[in-house]
Amino acid sequence: MTLSVAQIDRQTDELVGEWLPLSEVAKRLGVSAGRAKQLLKDRKLIGVRRDGGEPQVPAAFLGKDDVLKGLPGTLTVLADAGYDDVESLRWLFTPDPSLPGAPVEAIAAGRHTEVKRRAQALAF
Repeated sequence: MTLSVAQIDRQTDELVGEWLPLSEVAKRLGVSAGRAKQLLKDRKLIGVRRDGGEPQVPAAFLGKDDVLKGLPGTLTVLADAGYDDVESLRWLFTPDPSLPGAPVEAIAAGRHTEVKRRAQALAF
């Protein structure tokens, strides 16, 4: 599988807010650049190109020293529902009053099972 990294639109870019270059993601996770790229290939993280440079990942996807628990499973469910990377980012960062907050905030707060259930419902 090759590394495919989407281009990002301005609206989604602003919705996400803080981005980290893949090299910074590797440093924060304490892994090699190659391992960080593998996280993108394996869809454990989503990366996009913002300035034509290296892929960037939303800072909110990282905890203290790991990928947020529940995020990779949620990304898989969104892909299975037919969402591409940009659509997945939009869904994860768009506030949902019934959560409350954005799905990515609920994942960070440990409510990833609830978020995954909502993502599964998108397929129907």
